[in-house]
Amino acid sequence: MAFTSQAIRAAAIRVPGSKSLSNRHLILAALARGSTRLRGLLACDDCDRLLAALDACAISHRVDGGDLIIDGGADRSERDTTVNLGDGGTPTRFMLAFAAAQRGGACIIDASARMRERPVAEGVAMLRALGGEIHAENHGENQGMAESMRLPMRLPMRVRGGSLRGGRIDIGATASSQFVSALMLVAPALADGIDIHFTDEPTSASYLELSLAALAAAGVNFEVVRRPVLLSAASVGGGLARITIAPQPIAGGTIDIEPDASSAVYPAAAAVLCGSTVTLEGLARHSAQPDIGFLDDLAMRGARVEVVGNATRVSAGKSLRGHDANYARMPDAAVMAMVLAACADGPSLFTGLATLRVKESDRIAAVATGLRALGATVETGDDWARIHPLPARNSAINTRESASLTAAINPAMKVAIDTVNDHRIAMAFAILGLARGGVSIANPGCVGKSWPGFWTSLDLLRSGT
Repeated sequence: MAFTSQAIRAAAIRVPGSKSLSNRHLILAALARGSTRLRGLLACDDCDRLLAALDACAISHRVDGGDLIIDGGADRSERDTTVNLGDGGTPTRFMLAFAAAQRGGACIIDASARMRERPVAEGVAMLRALGGEIHAENHGENQGMAESMRLPMRLPMRVRGGSLRGGRIDIGATASSQFVSALMLVAPALADGIDIHFTDEPTSASYLELSLAALAAAGVNFEVVRRPVLLSAASVGGGLARITIAPQPIAGGTIDIEPDASSAVYPAAAAVLCGSTVTLEGLARHSAQPDIGFLDDLAMRGARVEVVGNATRVSAGKSLRGHDANYARMPDAAVMAMVLAACADGPSLFTGLATLRVKESDRIAAVATGLRALGATVETGDDWARIHPLPARNSAINTRESASLTAAINPAMKVAIDTVNDHRIAMAFAILGLARGGVSIANPGCVGKSWPGFWTSLDLLRSGT
């Protein structure tokens, strides 16, 4: 899919429902002792795969108008079940915990080749510490349990249903917060609940806060103990010292899932790069979603961000400034932020990017490769990247005083971006393509992981409707 440089007219858009909240509420609804109506649930590959996995585990669902109704509380049969979560990191990790919490036979959990490369060892260790019986799936008929336990902790994994008891667990720094969220979500269904003690500042603490918000919306009671922290862009949502969730029923009911802040970063960035205004309908500035912080970063770079009723309006400022930022609390938005920074008037240093190395792709490397192909200088480390502006005819880019960024960036260069089958790489460079042209996106269908209608929405932005 190729792009030519073009401006976008002022537009209003409602991005689809939050993927992070959709995945969390699917698990909570499956554990509820009753029916849960989910309004605004995201329809994408990640959520569809998780829903299919729950269905295979005897959790029935039905569609009522635009809502999805989950009938929770069922136990699996004693027969073994096999599920495949594709490229879904969050669904895979959530299902490992769910399968261990739900009574029934064994559940063999598998996923794509990329997910088989991604880490699960620390999550398996957490589950085992709380009674979960989980081990690498046998690859030969004569392989015994002891030998299976010595296999590398990679998918596929076999989980014995109902083995997870819960209790106290001490957790230090982790590669991902997703397993901790998984424990929190299944805690109400465990005989001993969960008592998590954090010995270090938790990784991606903002996503643990999102899990707490989802639990609260589902009527689950919990206790949180916090330690004092220095409030900053990096530490907001931090300071978690202990989370205690006692065994309790989940009642079900009706859950409204708000628009996805992670998806909203793309139209917001389009407004800034193309000198226009985009109104993000239904997305409140006080959202618990971590990626809402991207809008604060846009404001620091010179954009105008305003609250308009129950919506947020983003408008291009007079210039796009280089600005250093820590993205530890909003890693999903970091890809768009780094690509956007290549159009600023000076370099930007991004820190707090450690988890980007183990996402659907190595996102630091993928962004660096794409921007370097377009002529930018990019420096990288294990958890940081410094983005220098793309080659320009002018020393600074001014989105208001020039007709478009094409006046400042060489539009003749044509580059095919390797998305590495990563939806966020595809969407971020597509937005850049709106501004500079000469960009083509390989494997555009990978956006189906989080926003199947992305290309249609992009066309609407172009037309301003």
